[in-house]
Amino acid sequence: MASKRNTRQKIEPSFVEGGARDDSRLDMDAGERVSGGGRSNARVKNEGRGKSEGQGASTRPLKAEKTEKAKRVRPPRKRGGFTPLAWLRSLIYWTVVAGIWGGIVAVALVVYFGLRMPSANTWAIPERPPNAKILDLTGDVVANRGTTGGEALALQDMSPFIPQAVMAIEDRRFYSHFGIDPFGIVRAFVTNLSSGRTVQGGSTLTQQLAKNLFLSPDQTLERKVQEVLLALWLEQTYTKDQILTLYLNRMFFGSNAYGVEAASWRYFNKSARDVNLGEAAVLAGVLKAPTRLSPARDADAAEARAQVVLGAMREQGLITDEEVKTAMSQPPTKAKSFWSGAQYYAADLVMDELTKLMGTIKEDVVVETTLDSTLEQTADKALNDVLKREGGKLGASQAALVSVDGTGAIRAIVGGRDYAESQFDRAVKARRQPGSAFKPFVYAAAMEAGSTPASTIIDGPVRIGKWTPENFDQKYRGQVTLAYALANSLNTVAAQLVMQVGPANVIQLAHRLGIESELQNNASIALGTSEVSLLELTSAYAPFMNGGFKATPHIIRRITATDGRVLYENAYDSPPRVLDPAVVAEMNQMMLGGVEHGTGKNAQIKGWQVAGKTGTTQSFRDALFVGFTADLTTGVWFGNDDGKSMKKVTGGGLPAKAWAEFMTSAHRSLSPRPLFGTDSVVPTFDPAQPADAEVPIAGLPAQGHQGTEGGEIVSGETVSGIPGADGAPDVTAPGQPGPRGDAGWGESGFDAGAPMPPADVGAPPPAHRRTTLLDFLTGG
Repeated sequence: MASKRNTRQKIEPSFVEGGARDDSRLDMDAGERVSGGGRSNARVKNEGRGKSEGQGASTRPLKAEKTEKAKRVRPPRKRGGFTPLAWLRSLIYWTVVAGIWGGIVAVALVVYFGLRMPSANTWAIPERPPNAKILDLTGDVVANRGTTGGEALALQDMSPFIPQAVMAIEDRRFYSHFGIDPFGIVRAFVTNLSSGRTVQGGSTLTQQLAKNLFLSPDQTLERKVQEVLLALWLEQTYTKDQILTLYLNRMFFGSNAYGVEAASWRYFNKSARDVNLGEAAVLAGVLKAPTRLSPARDADAAEARAQVVLGAMREQGLITDEEVKTAMSQPPTKAKSFWSGAQYYAADLVMDELTKLMGTIKEDVVVETTLDSTLEQTADKALNDVLKREGGKLGASQAALVSVDGTGAIRAIVGGRDYAESQFDRAVKARRQPGSAFKPFVYAAAMEAGSTPASTIIDGPVRIGKWTPENFDQKYRGQVTLAYALANSLNTVAAQLVMQVGPANVIQLAHRLGIESELQNNASIALGTSEVSLLELTSAYAPFMNGGFKATPHIIRRITATDGRVLYENAYDSPPRVLDPAVVAEMNQMMLGGVEHGTGKNAQIKGWQVAGKTGTTQSFRDALFVGFTADLTTGVWFGNDDGKSMKKVTGGGLPAKAWAEFMTSAHRSLSPRPLFGTDSVVPTFDPAQPADAEVPIAGLPAQGHQGTEGGEIVSGETVSGIPGADGAPDVTAPGQPGPRGDAGWGESGFDAGAPMPPADVGAPPPAHRRTTLLDFLTGG
C-alpha cells in the first residue's frame, strides 16, 4: 500500500546531506549504465536491499526510487548522417521554400522591369523599311534595294520548305505554345547540360521576333524579361501565321540580307518563291549565327548546319529519307562575298534616279526600267572576254560599257569588270577625257556652218598659241577631205576646224546633243581634253543614229506602288530635234567610213552598217570607241582606275573588239537596216583617200580654211568670214534661212510634225505606229 501511494506522489528533487549519494549528478558508474532493456543494475540492487532491511525504514525506498528516476537518461543518438528518406524530405522542403522565394523575386522583377516599359496599349509593330523592287524590260527582277534588301512575302507565297525548315530547327512546338515554351526550355537545359556547352537555345520564334523588333541585342536580365512580356503580347495580338510571316520577313540572314526574299536573292540569285529543300535548309541554318554561317563567308559551315536542319526535319517526319538524300547530294552553296553581277551597276543608277525623282521613299515601290537583262549579260561577258584574253598583257585592268536606243533608253550598262570587287560605276561616275571620240561634235559644227564631207583642208603642222597638235603617227598628208580626216582621226584638221567654227559653237552643239559636263572654251577641245562621262558621251552620239533627235539617257520607265498606283511615268517619247537631217546624213557617211576604212575597223559587224569614232588619250591612259547601228548606240571604255598607261592600247583596239562582240550578239535576232541617210544620199567623195584637188569649204573664200602660212592658226586672231569666230558674221549656204542646225525647230524647240526616232530596241512593239518621214528616209 505504501509503495502504491508513493508511486502516485509527485516526485520532487531532494538533496541528502552526509554520506548519502548525490542524486543531482547525471553521471553513472560503469555498473549503472543503461542496459539493453532500459533498466539499470542499480535499481535491481536497491530493490533487493530494501526487502532485506524490512519495512521500517520507509524513507530509504522513496529516496532510492527518486534516485533511480533521476538517474534515468535518454539513450544517445546514433551518428552517421540522414537516411535516404530524410534526404528526400529535406530536398522537397527546401525546394518548395526556394520555389516560393524564387517566385516572389521573379514576380517582383517582372513588375519592376515591366513598369520601365511603355504602356502596352502603345505597343505596335515597327514599320518595315521600304523596298524598291527593280524590274527589267520584260518584268523580271533585276534587284531589290533598300535597308532590307528584299520585299516582304506572304507566307503562302514562299516555298513551303522555308517555314518547315525554320520551325524544325528553331521552334518545333511553335503552333502549340503560348509564346514561351517551358518544355523547350527544359529540353535545351538538359541538352546543354549533357553536352557541357550551350548547343541549343530555349527561346521561341515569338521571343526571337520580339527581340528583333523591339529590343537591343544586349544580354541582360532586363532585356530577357521584356522579351518574355513582348512575346506574350505578340501571341495575344496576332495569329500564329502572322507571327511566322513577320519572323521570316524581318529576321537577319547574314550578308546584309533581312528576310527570306533578300537572303534568297543574295545567296541563290532567285526568289524565295523558288527555293528548294536544300536551299531552305541553308536559310534556316543561317539563323543560329547569321554572320558566321553565311554561305558568302563560309560555305562549308553553312552546308554542315544545313545538314543538321535536314536531320531535324526528317526526325519530325516533315521529309522522307529520299528527300534528305536528294538535298544532301546538291553541291554546297557558294555565294560571293558581295552582290555579284553587272545588273547591280544598273540597280545603283536606278536608285540614284529614283531619289532625284521622288526624294525619300516611304513605301514599297516597283520600278520598271528600260534595261534588257539579256543585253546586260552580253555586255558583261564581252568586256570580261576581252580583258581576260588581252587585258593582262596590254596593261588594261578595267572596262565599262553603255548601250542606248534611239530615245536614250539605257538597254545595258556595265560599270566595271566585277561588281563584287568594285561597286564604283565607271560608266556614270567616272569623268575622263574622250580624246578623238569628241571629234564628231567638231565636224558636225563644221557641217552646220556649211562644210561638207568633200570639203578639203591642209593636213600639216599647226600652231595655236603655244599649242602644236600632231597626228598620232606624226605624219602629214597635205590636202585631204574632211571625210578622210575624220575617218583617219587627223588631229591637225580637227584643231583647224574648231578654230574656224569657234570653240563656243562646238561646245553649244555638244551640249545640245546631250553632253552635260562643263567644257573648256579653247582650241584643245577639238581633241577631247574636257572630261565627260561615258554615259553622256554615248547618249550624245544617239542623235546621229535616230535622225537628229535628242536622246536623253534614262533607265526608269515607270514607278508604281505595290497596290498598282502609278507614281511616275517618263515622257521621252517626244524629244526635240537637235540636228538637221542633212547634217546627220553627212556625219553618218563620214563615221561609216571611219569603221570601214579608218581607225575603227575592228568594230565591223558582218551584214550591218556601223558608224563610230575611236578615242585615245595622252600616254594611252584611256581608250574608247563609240559607235552605232540603226538600232543601238554603244560606247566602250578601257583603262585603269589609277590612270596608269596601257601598252599602246587605242580606241580601235580593245574597245572596238569588245564593242563588236557585244553588238554582234545584240543584233543576232534583228534584221539589218541601213544607217540614217546613207541609202538616200550619194557620196561624191572617197573617204578612204585624200583629195587630189582642193575644194573650198562651203561658204568660205578659197584658201580661207588654211589660216596663216604653213597651216598655222594663231590663237587670238580674228579669222574673217569664218562662222562662229569672234567678230565674224554667220555664214549660211545659199537659199537657207539660217544654219542647217535650225531645221525642224519651232518656238517650243521642237516641230511636232518632225519625224520621230526609231522605236525602243528590245521593247514590245507598239500596238499602232504611224508612218513617219523618218521611215521614208531610212527605207523603213
